[in-house]
Amino acid sequence: MQVLMNLVLVLQLVAALSMIGLVLVQHGKGADMGASFGSGASGSLFGATGSANFLSRSTAVAATIFFVCTLALAYMGSHREGGVGSGPSAGEQLLERAVTPAPVASEAAPGAALNPAAPASGASN
Repeated sequence: MQVLMNLVLVLQLVAALSMIGLVLVQHGKGADMGASFGSGASGSLFGATGSANFLSRSTAVAATIFFVCTLALAYMGSHREGGVGSGPSAGEQLLERAVTPAPVASEAAPGAALNPAAPASGASN
């Protein structure tokens, strides 16, 4: 299970880095005007509009892979067995755990808890 989790984590990191790179390579909507004045985008490998279509589809694929890996890691992290901090054991729900109440102070002397410096008996000096 740990090997699969590491594999999914590496795949998620590769998808995230490729998505960052693809977004940075893409041109904005205002960059199309520069292609008509000879910036070189019209003579690229994919053509004037082909690169934008290819890059946007590649970004969508990388985002989908990233999203699926995130869901898989969340699922595997919540259903991990054994180990420290692994969460509820064998079907036990977190909300079903019993909450131990705080101990209640003794009510033998009603005024003693309010003013601990006061003498226990009513005698004065």
